[in-house]
Amino acid sequence: MIAYVTVGADDIARAKRFYSALLPALGYKLEEGPAGLSYTLAAKPGQPAVLPDFYVKPAFDGHPASAGNGSMVAFEARNQKQVRNLHAAALAAGGSDEGQPGFRASYGPGFYVGYLRDPQGNKIALFSSNPNEPGRDG
Repeated sequence: MIAYVTVGADDIARAKRFYSALLPALGYKLEEGPAGLSYTLAAKPGQPAVLPDFYVKPAFDGHPASAGNGSMVAFEARNQKQVRNLHAAALAAGGSDEGQPGFRASYGPGFYVGYLRDPQGNKIALFSSNPNEPGRDG
């Protein structure tokens, strides 16, 4: 199980604008601190933490943050409409498009996905594979 994911950011304010446009709609709560942004999922009282956490922080070594070539973080949305809405919100919040929401021929018929880059260049996917929605062949 993945416990947390961290992406680097040199401009925390820009990163906050981008990630706060999409992560709260997926159930993440933001906590800000001197080391950056922490997005966590709510746990019920007395229950273990819901994972994974998502952190946005300056690079630990003090050098400029950079996006990993071939690295991507994917967030699951409730449905195709939420993928479209969050993709648009993230673009309006300073992200850049890496692939408009839709079906991809190389993925399963029910996998609906949109791709973005955050302001630092980290690649983000928003997807839905809700079996109650039509697939690309239906």
